Amino acid sequence: MARTTPNRFAGGDPQLAAFLRDLLAARNVAPNTHAAYASDLAQLVTSKWGAESRPPYPWADLSDADARAFLVAFATDGATATTVRRKLAAGRTFCRYLQREGVLIDNPFALLHGPRKAKTLPKVLSVEELARFLACPLKDLADGTIGEYAAWRDKALFEALYSTGCRIGEMLPVTWGEIDFARGTLIVTGKGAKDRLVILGQPARAALTALRAAASRTGAPTDGAAPVFLSDALGPLTRTFAERRMKRYLVEAGLSTDVTPHKLRHSFATHLLDAGADLRSVQEMLGHASLSTTQVYTHVSVERLRDVYAKAHPRNA
Repeated sequence: MARTTPNRFAGGDPQLAAFLRDLLAARNVAPNTHAAYASDLAQLVTSKWGAESRPPYPWADLSDADARAFLVAFATDGATATTVRRKLAAGRTFCRYLQREGVLIDNPFALLHGPRKAKTLPKVLSVEELARFLACPLKDLADGTIGEYAAWRDKALFEALYSTGCRIGEMLPVTWGEIDFARGTLIVTGKGAKDRLVILGQPARAALTALRAAASRTGAPTDGAAPVFLSDALGPLTRTFAERRMKRYLVEAGLSTDVTPHKLRHSFATHLLDAGADLRSVQEMLGHASLSTTQVYTHVSVERLRDVYAKAHPRNA
């Protein structure tokens, strides 16, 4: 089965539309998750009734065989285990909703199991690599290749991401009023619309202070309700824009352009654990609901120790 989503989404289906509204209103799912589920369910429609089908759809006709065929098609088409598991979650959650609405008696996805997710260790930047990367915006300012506001915005954004371990989607909406400069703390809203307190280190606070001063000189608003991070045109700063800026500095620092803003979060957690921070404190700072999610970073630290041992111990061979 092709992995593309139909050009027109089946939003005219009352059950699909109501379910997607429920996801936002009752479950507070992240926008990315909401969009992914909408895409997955559009693909389920195509799998069952064809690309030319029109709503409303007879959901009561959805069978176990249909659910299995939907997942198998993606698995055999080379989709990653993570993608197949998400499509399973989308189908299972939607059919559970249809059960509550009395449309389905049994959930066709209930007994299906997704492929086992491969355990991969997150890639991180070393402390030295991060220092090179974080120095680039001000180096460009000194060279005259970017303006003052852009330089301090980029410096502050990446310093804050590494200092707090926040996701890029948690950092971009931050307003000036949410930063407590005196205490060096920041309130961000994470997954499930849960607020948490994160720590801003001295370099991040200094960069944010300089950014606020630069913003004032450009005429950008700096009151409590104003966004901290703005585009060059002083509009909303998007994830794509931030990633593009990051790639620029990665090239300048001689680092792989595969590194994303999320790798700063991985680096934050790994460096804390390497320095002796306890796992539960790191879990709280990352906003992980489960300690097992945070534990992957302990494996990164162990792998690093193994590398050091392999290179340095005289009887390793």
